[in-house]
Parts: sequence; C-alpha cells; structure tokens
Amino acid sequence: MLDLELLRSFVSVVDSGGFTRAGERVHRTQSTVSQQIKRLEEDVGQPLLNRTAKDVTPTEAGERLLSYARRLLSLAEEARDVVTRPGNEGAVRLGIPEDFAAYRLAKLLASFSRSHPGLRLDVRADQSTYLKRDLERGELDLALFKRAAGEKGGIAVWSERVHWVTSKSHPIDAKIGSVPLIGFPVGCLYRAGAIHALETAGRPWHMAYTSSSLAGIQAAVAAGMGLSILSEIAVQADHRVLTAKDGFAPIDRTEVALVASPDASPATLRLADRLAEFCDNVQAKAA
Repeated sequence: MLDLELLRSFVSVVDSGGFTRAGERVHRTQSTVSQQIKRLEEDVGQPLLNRTAKDVTPTEAGERLLSYARRLLSLAEEARDVVTRPGNEGAVRLGIPEDFAAYRLAKLLASFSRSHPGLRLDVRADQSTYLKRDLERGELDLALFKRAAGEKGGIAVWSERVHWVTSKSHPIDAKIGSVPLIGFPVGCLYRAGAIHALETAGRPWHMAYTSSSLAGIQAAVAAGMGLSILSEIAVQADHRVLTAKDGFAPIDRTEVALVASPDASPATLRLADRLAEFCDNVQAKAA
C-alpha cells in the first residue's frame, strides 16, 4: 500500500519543481522530503524524478504515478471530510418503483434531504424484482417495492389497485386475435400478471412494446400501440380503464411493501416513517 504522506510530498515536489519549495508546502525540511521520495521510489521499484541542477521533473514512471497520487489524495480528503463533518448521519440507499418515483415522491425525498443536511441520500428507481433482490443482498438499506399479496415481512404493507388500460383516443379492439401487450422487461410483476391472465383465459398475446421507462409505457398506451397493466396512480387522463365487461378479468392482487435491512440505521428508519406516511396518503386518495 502506498503511503499517503509520501505521495503528498511527491506531488508537492512535482508541482513546485524542487525539494526546498516542496518542503515549505508540506512543512518538512528539504532533507526529509528527499528521504520520503527515496522511500517512495523504493516502494514502487523505479525512479520517479529526474534531478538536475536547475529543476526536478517526473520520469515516465513518475508521470504515470502522478495522476493516481492526486486521485488518492483527493479521495483521502473526501473521506476525512465525510467522517469528521459535524452532524454526519452517513448514507441511506433507497430503492423505489418507477410509478412512485413519478408520483410526487421526489418532493418528499428532496424535503427529507434538506431537513437532514448531514445525510447522503442515494435513490434508485427500478423494477420491484430487482429492488427486492438488492435489498436482500445488502445493496440497499430501504426499499419500497411491489409483490404478490400476502407475502411476509416489511415495516408496512398496502394493498394495490391495478388496471388493464388502453388508449382513450385509439382503443384496442378487445375482440382481436392476439392481444398486443405493453410492459416492462421480463421480471416485471405486472407483465407476468398480464400474461398469466391472458393465458388462463386462453387468449393469444404478443409483446408490442417493451420499455424500462414508465413514461414510455404510458405514452405507448396513449398512442394506441397496445394494452398494459398500470397501478392506479400511473393511469393517465388519456388512458381508458378496461373491466371484465370488456373481456379483461381483474389481475391477481398485488401489494406495496416497505422493507428495511435488518441493521437499518436511525436515519433509515426516520425516512421509512416518512415513506409510510406518504403511502398512507396515497392509499387514502385511492380509496
């Protein structure tokens, strides 16, 4: 492992062009700086500086090391700042589904960040299957995700209403042979539910549009490219909800679960309380 003090002296020598001026920068004598450079050269096994009577310049190996040295010193300063900053609360890694990301949740998260200036919030919007997996792997501290109704575990759980939707202006004919589906990539709970419902009813289907973006799916439905399943909060004014009268039976029940890692920090649990309150309000409006 390279010694940061030696790297600091090396960078100072290169930047100042000499040992004396470098010593002034790092508050060391010229001889101490010279000894530090000698130790660093022994560590890497190559000469790092060309020494002349007029100035000191880096060798080819020194030039290669210089950029790494600057990055290592910068990271060390950043780490020291994060650890010693007054009121530091660490970081919270949060996972949320895309429809919640688009449904005023960003305002809540921004407000929470402002009220906790010592906290670093790392938010990722993704498919629920990946959020659940990454939480179990320890790659997330807190996750809000969709799952089949009745599964165990979680700080709080809310039942979810989902709907078959088509375009209001360009509706898909429900009597067509193969049903064109619009949805997220393989692994999406809604996509699997739609396919299961159609196959149970003996109806042929095909994927007409696949997108990892909720906005893309909403736009494709509105344009009349096919049918999709959306949560109630994701249904837009230019969508029409289909019912059993249209030939589309209700989808298996799903729920939204808020789950924290077993070793969740106090900051993570405070954020969980805010998210639970938010979901309670969403549920009340949907009722």
